[in-house]
Amino acid sequence: MATIRKLKSKRFVAEVRKFGHYKSKTFDTKIQAMAWAAESEQTLSPDTLVQGKTLGDCFTRYRDEVSPSKKSHRTEHNRLNKFLREKLALMPLGEVKQTHFDRWIETSLTRIKSSSVNRDLNLLSSVFEQAKRWRWTDSNPIRGIRRPKNPHPRDRRISEKEIERILDSLGFDGETVTERRHIIAVAFLFALETAMRQGEIWGLEWDDVYLDKCFVRLHETKNGTKRDVALSSEAIRLLNLLDNRKHSRVFATNQASSGTIFRRCLMLAGIKGLTFHDTRHEALTRLARKRDVLDLARMVGHRDPRSLMIYYNATAEEIAARLG
Repeated sequence: MATIRKLKSKRFVAEVRKFGHYKSKTFDTKIQAMAWAAESEQTLSPDTLVQGKTLGDCFTRYRDEVSPSKKSHRTEHNRLNKFLREKLALMPLGEVKQTHFDRWIETSLTRIKSSSVNRDLNLLSSVFEQAKRWRWTDSNPIRGIRRPKNPHPRDRRISEKEIERILDSLGFDGETVTERRHIIAVAFLFALETAMRQGEIWGLEWDDVYLDKCFVRLHETKNGTKRDVALSSEAIRLLNLLDNRKHSRVFATNQASSGTIFRRCLMLAGIKGLTFHDTRHEALTRLARKRDVLDLARMVGHRDPRSLMIYYNATAEEIAARLG
């Protein structure tokens, strides 16, 4: 942005500020000052200011400086590394246009779901917004881009037979916890009782477990607010199986490696199309029979009760059975 000021000496000073850079020069006339300012603004373009920075440089700096402060830093770190392998990462930042991402969307949709593409676009937009704060660019080509439609929410239910097969593949008899895979089995059953997310379960500490009052307290949640989760008698029984206070965390295994073991056990059990997060769908559908919608929303951390419909997947047969 250029400003022209008249000095006491009756000369004129032109000042140009753009992308965090500053230039100034003094002239005898205002016309000269305005002409110089206009020319200087043109020369201060992103191409010259980023000094050869590429889009990949943005990904790297964002990954190393911004992502570590986020709860989802591990997942985001992997996604940014994936972006670094894209051809777009080699482009000079000043040359990146919206049309490049239009083509990227078309190509990505042949490999991944539209919901995954939209999540990637959200991250890309955040990277560009941060690059603007770094004064590396003055635009965000993701803004206003035509996004693909998200698919319908998952409605995967977990049958009792599948639960039995998962527990068998983990070698869990329902009572004895002596191995890491048994802890994973307890976590799976606990998720079905509480609708807690995987990260919330593995982050739970004994200091936040109140068995006498039948609830656990979560300090780190997806929406950033703490919440208390009521416990059923079965959930309390499961926690008692793990009552080893030598560890501060209730589920004393590594979350990432536990997820890998769980996926391998699904393959061993011959179960397809299931993820650990599907326990949240199943649990909410079951809990909806026991709690009213406001209590349920508070328990699972939904500020808008309408968002529960994404997870509530009762079948017509189940609803009819409750009608009598």
